[in-house]
Amino acid sequence: MKIRPLGDRVVIKKIEVEETTKSGIVLPGTAKEKPQEAEIVAVGPGGMVDGKQVNMEVKVGQRVLFSKYAGNEVKIDNKDYTILKQDDILAVIE
Repeated sequence: MKIRPLGDRVVIKKIEVEETTKSGIVLPGTAKEKPQEAEIVAVGPGGMVDGKQVNMEVKVGQRVLFSKYAGNEVKIDNKDYTILKQDDILAVIE
């Protein structure tokens, strides 16, 4: 199944954080922080959003940092994705 976001929305797949610390301690699921790093899977066309012209500044395949509690989590074909607005992306990792 293919996802095509609308407007200024972006579909990302979170990059999972390590389950052990550098000292070798295994973290239980409740102690882990939500990941804030992701790979872009799909990008909307941009265009007019709320009366303003929005140009998309990100591309599919880029790694990004995003706001911790941003977006809506969805499950498609047993894979977890997050759909969020471009404004919720904080930086591109190069």
